[in-house]
Amino acid sequence: MKVVIAGAGEVGTHLARMLSNEDHDIVLLDDSHERLSRISNEVDLMTIVGSAHSFSDLKKTDLAKADLFIAVTPFEERNVLACAMASYLGVGRTIARINNQEYLQEKYRAKLNNMGIHELIYPESLAAKEIVASVKQTMTRQLIEFSNGKLLMLGIKVRDNATVLDKTFEELAIEHQHLLVVAIKRNNETIIPVGTDSIKSGDIVYVVTTPTEQNNVFEMLGKKHFDVKNIMFMGGSRIAQKACEKLGEHYRIKIIENDREKCEQIADKFGHVLVINGDGRNLDLLKEEGIEKMDAFVATTGNSETNILGCNLAKTLGVRRTVAEVENLAYMKLADNTGIGSIINKKLIAASYIYRFTLNAEISKVKCLTASEAEVFEFIAKPGARITQKPIKDLDFPSESKIGGIIRGNMGYIAHGYTHIQEGDKVVVFTLPSGIKKIEKFFK
Repeated sequence: MKVVIAGAGEVGTHLARMLSNEDHDIVLLDDSHERLSRISNEVDLMTIVGSAHSFSDLKKTDLAKADLFIAVTPFEERNVLACAMASYLGVGRTIARINNQEYLQEKYRAKLNNMGIHELIYPESLAAKEIVASVKQTMTRQLIEFSNGKLLMLGIKVRDNATVLDKTFEELAIEHQHLLVVAIKRNNETIIPVGTDSIKSGDIVYVVTTPTEQNNVFEMLGKKHFDVKNIMFMGGSRIAQKACEKLGEHYRIKIIENDREKCEQIADKFGHVLVINGDGRNLDLLKEEGIEKMDAFVATTGNSETNILGCNLAKTLGVRRTVAEVENLAYMKLADNTGIGSIINKKLIAASYIYRFTLNAEISKVKCLTASEAEVFEFIAKPGARITQKPIKDLDFPSESKIGGIIRGNMGYIAHGYTHIQEGDKVVVFTLPSGIKKIEKFFK
């Protein structure tokens, strides 16, 4: 597939790296020669210096022969205009990054589609949604819902009090048929478990289960729920503001922000949020504002190191739930190893959303697993697809991948060896990068 990306910022370059690993023909357009030079030294792609809203520069990318155009510059208006221009020049499909919720309203979607803007992505809103889920679901590192919650994937850190420690998965399969462990993160390595493997203390296990059985999973893994009422945000970024908007007035929220003008804007926007003008790294200020009484601490400044340190400080002061926005990918594993409750990275979130449009199989969802290269897909089984031909145990499915469950009609089911996938089923598949192209062939 030929993909043209406009914008060599963090999202664009991360996406280019991701797609280049899949042997796509990538063209990256940006007005900065320096940014393009940096990425071209790392990734096999074509770079073109030019403007995303110039017809002549867009034509240099040979858009008429491209399957997908992705506009992810920092400027929303430029992205929308670039997609409209790219459609006029003959590209197959367009995706525009936006930062305005208004564009997502249903009443405007048809008009935007007519203009040639086929898909919209709002990374800050998606990141805020993950923050809200992390605050509400205190027992998991990551929660992914499939088909509006009919099937769940839970990422859970296992401690010494779990009742399943050191039992093989063959034993667990007999005792607990309501769950399936699809992956284990152990010492920075992601493992696809087999029957003779077992769960160790300190593992992060990724479990597929149903909503009715999730409490049993938490109990087995030694997790107890606690209510979050008091939340402190360090940094009043757009992500923090979107999270406050989604949380509503059911929580007592404080935001500590260094920029006085931004403080005034946030205070005017949210009557139920207490906004403090100050440096969130100041321990005396945090104590003065009652950090010890907080149930959750969310660090969303523009600096990854500050967010990691802030969350670790909050943990030492007794805050039970911590969430850090870590945009610097080099710090993801470091943050994960420090025991932060949840890690948010809008580049990964955006890339996951866009990535599904580059695959030939029909996909309703893609998610990157935090602090791991692995991904989880929700495929739709097409008529006559290879995945529907035999029970799972006879499919010779790639060893780097694992089928976690299926959604059939209004019900979610855990997948077992004898499960026979049918046309129209939504199939939850966990995979390492090396397995993506292999599993795609099963769902074409």
